[in-house]
Amino acid sequence: MAATALDIEKNPKFQELVATRKTLGWTLSAAMLAIYFGFILLVAFNKDLGNLLGIPLAAGSVTTVGIVVGLFVIVSAFVLTGIYVLRANARYDELTRQIVEESK
Repeated sequence: MAATALDIEKNPKFQELVATRKTLGWTLSAAMLAIYFGFILLVAFNKDLGNLLGIPLAAGSVTTVGIVVGLFVIVSAFVLTGIYVLRANARYDELTRQIVEESK
């Protein structure tokens, strides 16, 4: 007999899956928000940093420090997504498989 949704919700492995996914999701979201809004707030409220971001990386270069920092913000989103995917593949998929097997 197949397990009901209530049976699955009571499963300790399901509760562990939900808790760990929620914790990691909120942690990575907070990190991304801190990076993004930190960059925006520093540019908006710190005039010295605004001047720093406009400095060219090399003499005669059109690439500035601000472009590099902006790329960091974008790349950090990919890195944080990669961290989530690695964690999902390493642990969450295994927990999901165990839950499905137990519910059959």
